[in-house]
Amino acid sequence: MASRSCGNFFDLASGELSDVSPTPRSLPKVMTIPGIICDGNGGCDVDSDTTSSVSRERKIIVTNMLPLIAQKDNEAGRWRFSWDEDSLYLQMKDGFLPETEVIYVGSLKIEIEANDQEEIAQRLLDEFNCVPTFLPPDIQKKFYYGFCKQQLWPLFHYMLPMCPDHGDRFDRQLWQAYVSANKIFADKIMEIANPEDDFIWIHDYHLMVLPTFLRKRYNRVKVGFFLHSPFPSSEIYRTLTVRDEILKGLLNADLIGFHTFDYARHFLSCCGRMLGLDYESKRGHIGLDYFGRTVYIKILPVGIHMGRLESVLNLRSTCNKVKELQEQFNGKKVILGVDDMDIFKGISLKLLAFEQLLLQHRELQGKLVLVQIVNPARSSGKDVQEVKKETYVAAKRINEIYGCADYVPVILIDRPAPRYEKTAYYAVAECCIVNAVRDGMNLVPYKYVVCRQGSSIMDQVTGTKPESPRTGTLVVSEFIGCSPSLSGAIRVNPWDIDAVAEAMNMAITMPDAEKQLRHEKHYRYVSSHNIAYWARSFMQDLERACKDHYNKRCWGIGLGLGFRVVSLSPSFRKLSVDHIVSSYKRTHRRAIFLDYDGTVVSQSSMVKSPSPEVVDMLNALSNDSNNTVFIVSGRGRDPLSEWLGPCENLGLAAEHGYFLRWNKTSEWESLAADLDWKEIVEPIMNHYMEATDGSSMEVKESALVWHHRDADPDFGSCQAKELLVHLENVLANEPAVVQRGQHIVEVKPQGVTKGLVAEKVLSMLATNGEAPDLVMCIGDDRSDEDMFESIANAVSNSSCTAAPEIFACTVGQKPSKAKYYLDDTVDVVRMLRGLAMASNPKPQRSAQFKVAFDSVF
Repeated sequence: MASRSCGNFFDLASGELSDVSPTPRSLPKVMTIPGIICDGNGGCDVDSDTTSSVSRERKIIVTNMLPLIAQKDNEAGRWRFSWDEDSLYLQMKDGFLPETEVIYVGSLKIEIEANDQEEIAQRLLDEFNCVPTFLPPDIQKKFYYGFCKQQLWPLFHYMLPMCPDHGDRFDRQLWQAYVSANKIFADKIMEIANPEDDFIWIHDYHLMVLPTFLRKRYNRVKVGFFLHSPFPSSEIYRTLTVRDEILKGLLNADLIGFHTFDYARHFLSCCGRMLGLDYESKRGHIGLDYFGRTVYIKILPVGIHMGRLESVLNLRSTCNKVKELQEQFNGKKVILGVDDMDIFKGISLKLLAFEQLLLQHRELQGKLVLVQIVNPARSSGKDVQEVKKETYVAAKRINEIYGCADYVPVILIDRPAPRYEKTAYYAVAECCIVNAVRDGMNLVPYKYVVCRQGSSIMDQVTGTKPESPRTGTLVVSEFIGCSPSLSGAIRVNPWDIDAVAEAMNMAITMPDAEKQLRHEKHYRYVSSHNIAYWARSFMQDLERACKDHYNKRCWGIGLGLGFRVVSLSPSFRKLSVDHIVSSYKRTHRRAIFLDYDGTVVSQSSMVKSPSPEVVDMLNALSNDSNNTVFIVSGRGRDPLSEWLGPCENLGLAAEHGYFLRWNKTSEWESLAADLDWKEIVEPIMNHYMEATDGSSMEVKESALVWHHRDADPDFGSCQAKELLVHLENVLANEPAVVQRGQHIVEVKPQGVTKGLVAEKVLSMLATNGEAPDLVMCIGDDRSDEDMFESIANAVSNSSCTAAPEIFACTVGQKPSKAKYYLDDTVDVVRMLRGLAMASNPKPQRSAQFKVAFDSVF
């Protein structure tokens, strides 16, 4: 039974979106065909001037909130807007070429009356190149404060709703609001976008199903997505009711970005465990094959805007504040913390560690101050109030125990601190500590490093010589995104109070020379990996990910949020039953090669023997004197002989062709091969089988196979890679090859392939003067690719005057050397049924066969 969440959500918001103001008709001027601009009324102008104007490169940046600040002018009765200079979405423009046109799509942080929306939208586009989405208030509340903040945000920070006091349970109304909001964003984007040329860059967890809506509208749309929060491990993520829909939404992007490898690894693990997708790394790039499209993974932490921070550092107000703080903390060392007031920032844990530090090192009492700046909470709730209460209680206790008239150990700044004030604290602090128990990135350490580097103006104010060494130490939680990039920082487990206390002590007592080395290392990284570098690098990879869009055929499949695009070679198409039957009737000598598992029998079937219908069809085909039919399988000859015994004239190639039999009455032929290597391989595979729960070993006459289909997906895959390398090393000088297939690692004699079977059969037929004028080959596995290639080579090298028709067909829509595909074993059986009915002599139909035939034709 299909999950309700898999339904068609493209129309779920019907009746709810009537309040959404359309973008003014004069706005969406896009190039619909090269050189022609069409306006929203459908009119087109062909003009050399306008044609040149649209040649500018365009980037569409999509965020939940536009990088704007809105203020109401009560006297004039109208809104005034300005850029939010601190927004990274605005700062990232520095990574684009100067001539690049950047358009922003997102919501405003304030509510605009419906009758003012069209006028405001026109102003924002004209003055800021911004397109507001104007979500209806009810949808906005359920979307942002509901699904995003109550369900996604806690889950992505490893907080499960185990009970009502710790997070909200899944609410389908909130999920529908989330989907509705994403659809409104998609509508706005498609009003202004030229999908053939524009690059669309979507940001953060608020818009994770947006790529699905965009790709449904235009299959070749160029979409990148960057997640600014953590991505949880599969054990956490799999608890989400709509887990598949969100994964599929992200996979409709061309490039998905994460701050750290851990976040990317968790995402890839979820794709493997829940969607059965494999990934591979090619030339340094990680890619997921998703229905023929390669979805690339980008791992790069965001940076800061150096110029913006340095300009604040040089403000007179900042310099004055630095002088004031130097006088205030004269003779004391300052440890600084800057955090939001929420349950994941670990403020109370930091205070407990500081308390422990003062207790263990009494010499620091009166000489060490912790300044904790608390940014306003981004959400309200019981958990925030509890954290705030705990923070104040801890700070009060420390100050009462260790403080005195002229010494306050903990200074708590719980108010909106202006930027210049924070910058001044960064500049004077001996150490900065970020103790979050979970955080997506956190740029506080980066800002601290830049401020400790100082500037020429700041040096003059503070009396610091330009050549003086710059120092600064960082204590960072190992659970935040910036931790891996700050290799000179002291990393801590925020839950280990003693360890954090000792880390703070180490940070303030280490020699100045070491502080300088650590600071210089951090400054080199932060200054070179700034916000412009991040944006430029991501966009370059997005362009590379999209460069093959027009080299493949694309078509959409699936309903609702299960929609995806199949992207395959232009010459790759589905094999039509009518087409193959027509060719079959027209030809006189035919060679047919069929794989077994996954081709005539489903891989997922518990019963591996063929159905009576399949046996009837194989009999019909092989009894036709004009046909040579072979089952080419990796299975052993005994089960194949047993299952296909009724087929008197059917050829069998067992164990990938090591054994071959032309018909039931002929003897099995086998390749001459040295199999002594089996004594080496068997104990190794046994060891991996015992070490990997759910795995098994299959012993064939010529080969050994290790199966891990029923093992844990990640562990099984990891063990398979290790076993592959292990066996390749020990068999380096043995006449054997090690191959990895679908959930298997197989060792077999050198030179034994399915391709060799096809070559041998075709060669024998040609020698006997029975060269086929039709060759059909169907298989689903990597080993079958050898057959496809060998048949093509054999035909091209043939001396025959008339080349045969070739129907190389893979099972499943995936990249292949075959020219055709069939969706599954059901399609294969349907096609074989058509060929069987066209055979001569006609098959002796069983009742089941006749019913099946009549149902199709």
